[in-house]
Parts: sequence; structure tokens; C-alpha cells
Amino acid sequence: MNPPSESIALVLDANQRSALAVTRSLGSHGVRVITADCTPAALAGASRHSGAYLRCPSPAREPGAFIEWLLCTIAQHRIGFLQPVTEISSQLILRHRGSLPATCILPFPALETVLALADKGRLMRIAADAGVRIPATRFVDEPQGFDPASVTGFPVVLKPRLSRVFLGDRWLDTAVAIAPDRDRLRTLLRGRPEFREHPFMVQEFVPGSGAGVFALYDHGKELVFFAHRRLREKPPAGGVSVLSVAAPADALVLDAARRLLAHAGWHGVAMVEFRVTPDGTPYLMEVNTRFWGSLQLAIDAGVDFPWLLYCLSTGHVVTPPASYRVGRRLRWWLGDLDSLYLVLRDPRVPFGAKAARVAAFLTPHPLTTRHEVFRWWDPMPGWFELKAWARALRS
Repeated sequence: MNPPSESIALVLDANQRSALAVTRSLGSHGVRVITADCTPAALAGASRHSGAYLRCPSPAREPGAFIEWLLCTIAQHRIGFLQPVTEISSQLILRHRGSLPATCILPFPALETVLALADKGRLMRIAADAGVRIPATRFVDEPQGFDPASVTGFPVVLKPRLSRVFLGDRWLDTAVAIAPDRDRLRTLLRGRPEFREHPFMVQEFVPGSGAGVFALYDHGKELVFFAHRRLREKPPAGGVSVLSVAAPADALVLDAARRLLAHAGWHGVAMVEFRVTPDGTPYLMEVNTRFWGSLQLAIDAGVDFPWLLYCLSTGHVVTPPASYRVGRRLRWWLGDLDSLYLVLRDPRVPFGAKAARVAAFLTPHPLTTRHEVFRWWDPMPGWFELKAWARALRS
């Protein structure tokens, strides 16, 4: 299929695996792609689908210089489609959207719409209005006046309203924390700036497992959904997926995601994450308003989100697939190797479990599994990652 326009696409945050997936997707459909990041070289920049790689200032450490560089680059290279893949770069660009030329498409809704879902405090209120279950939540808008003695029923979850807080000249990274008791709660409130200086929430701890759905919406109208199940992670107890499988979406999770995104009038891609209790009840956790880490699995299974978003954003016909290939697996090989190493060196893991993990690592289901980075038709990103991994190992 020919690309729907002749514009050049600039894919930012090129060291992210999701940026590699976007680059490969658009490039394989004939779109001319340029990649960029703040390092001398980057993962997506090594792909044969990257026509050029540009080094840019860090949007996290030098936001002003990054925007200046971006505006110059758009003009110099006649960029017609701009695709950031991290929260920092996408929100920073949205704050300066009015400075972009009218000919450059940024495939996001308005900043206010993005923040309505990215701000977890606002998200919880929107979800409650939409009839979507949320954990019991206490909103702390004035941290200085919050009294830890008022909290009962431990453990509780302390959740910053924003994953990253823009401070004008830099970004503050935040993280969710669990307080098993009041002493730990006091320590977290004193020691973490996201709880000491910025609004946050105190939520009940929801037991169970994580589940999520991935979606593409056209101004409040659903176009396609995708779901997967994590099989192995790094760290092993819970973290980034290193082996995942395309799976049917849970009916209750899918219904909740539909109600939420429709109520928000969402446009573009989103990942809606839930915590599902042992009795099958989903509780909303957060929404990622950008591409996600396991994006390549959706593409391999037949839902090419980057290409569909490109077509939608450039005003061309979008033909979502009626279904996807359930059972397709995606393996991040070096991440899986790191995860195996962590299991083997953990003295708490019994020998039998370690042996089973080694056996699972050595039997990768070759008929249904594809490697996320290593691809025979585009081998250089795999070599790039392997060399970076070896350098990190030596250091």
C-alpha cells in the first residue's frame, strides 16, 4: 500500500522499543521516516527504515533547547508528521503546539484532553462519572495540610497525580508507593518530593493481577482494541514485559475501557490499565495516552496501530482489522535473559523453580514467537542493542 501522503515523519525518543516499532511500521508502508533522540546513536535510528538519525537536546533536561531544535528541524526537513513516544516529549510538544507549522501533524488531542486522563486525580473523577470502578480514593490537594494519622486500613497506595511533573525548566519523575503501615507512610511523605510538594492520592490496595486494553479512537468513536497477557517480566516479580502473548480482551475490562474512553471523548491511541481482583472485578489504575512498550506484539498480531494512527491523522480511510491473531507471542530476548539472571541469583527462589525457568527460556515456541528487536529483514537494531548490552555488562 502506498503512503497516504508524501510528508516526512519524525519519530522522537528513538531509544525506546516502541519508537522502533513505529519506525518499522511506517517505513514498511512507504513513509519516509527520520528518527531522533538525545544520544549519539539510538535503537530506532539503526533500523533500515530510518532514513536519517538526528541528535536532539534532551526534552527532560533541556526543554527550551529541545523545542527550539524541534521547530528548526521541522522547517529544515519539511516534517509533516511528528510522533513522540514518551510522556515527557509528547506533553512538552503539546504545550508548544501553537508554535508548530500548520503543515505538521501531531497525532494527539488537545493538551487539556490528554491531561484529563494523564492526571490520575482527574482520571479517577472522570471514571467515577462514567460508572467505571476505582479503588477507594482520598484526594490530597494540599500536601502540607495532610495528617498521616487520619489514614486507616493499611496497606494503602500513595499515587502521584502525574507520572512526571513539569517544573518549567525540568521534569520531576514520580512513582507510586505502597505504605504497609503508618511509619512507612510518614517516611514516604517526608522523603519523596512528589508527596511532599505536589498533589497526590491515597488509595486502597487492590489485590489481584494487572490487565489492560489498547485502543485507537476517532474523536470518541472506537476503531479497534487489542489485549495481551504478560508471561514473563523484568524484574520477575513485576515490571516491563519481556515475553507476552496476544489474548482475548476480558469482557468486563473491555466494557470499562469503552465507557471511560467514550465518556472522555478520546482521540488517538491509549492504553487503559486495570487491577483485576480474584473474583474478576476490574478497578481502573491509569491511562497511558501514548504508545506502549509491547506495541510490536499488536502489530505482529495484525493490529498495526502506528499505521492506523497515521492514516487517521492524515485524513485517509482507516480500515481496522475485524480480529487479531490470538496466541502470537513477542519476546524481548535480552530483557528475557536479564530476567532469567535475576531469577537464578535470587536465593529466595527454590532450585526447582529456577530449573523450570531455565527450561522455559530454552523452549521459546518458535512457531508463534517473534523477537521484538531482532528481525532478519532489519538486523541492525538487534546488533545495536546487543553491543549496548555488552558495554553495560562490562561496565
